[in-house]
Amino acid sequence: MSGESDLKALLAGMEPVLSAEPYGYALSPDGAGRDEAFATVREDEGLTLVAPMERLAALGLSPQGPLARISLTIHSDLAAVGLTAAFATALGQEGISANVVAGFYHDHIFVQWDRRHDAMAALQRLAGRA
Repeated sequence: MSGESDLKALLAGMEPVLSAEPYGYALSPDGAGRDEAFATVREDEGLTLVAPMERLAALGLSPQGPLARISLTIHSDLAAVGLTAAFATALGQEGISANVVAGFYHDHIFVQWDRRHDAMAALQRLAGRA
């Protein structure tokens, strides 16, 4: 099942949803917590976990964060062009960094926790202009 690939439709229908709990990134030297993480990234230096801060701390890890997770609810096609650039630009214009994780169905944006409401407003403005 393929998702939406038209940029205008993606922007108009992205419907961002803000998660209530703070997230973080942490290195898991022995792979502990990988099954419970929201996302994992295997790099040469080790396994990065993206998970709620509370869970990372419970594993005894030293998470970087806190970050807010914003999920775009539209099913975006993995081959769609321009969505990441558009929302990264909108957030960048507000001085908000964006760490992006793409799943099969949705894009998830991790932003500074204290700027989460500003990020949501910027994304909603972007959707409204599409």
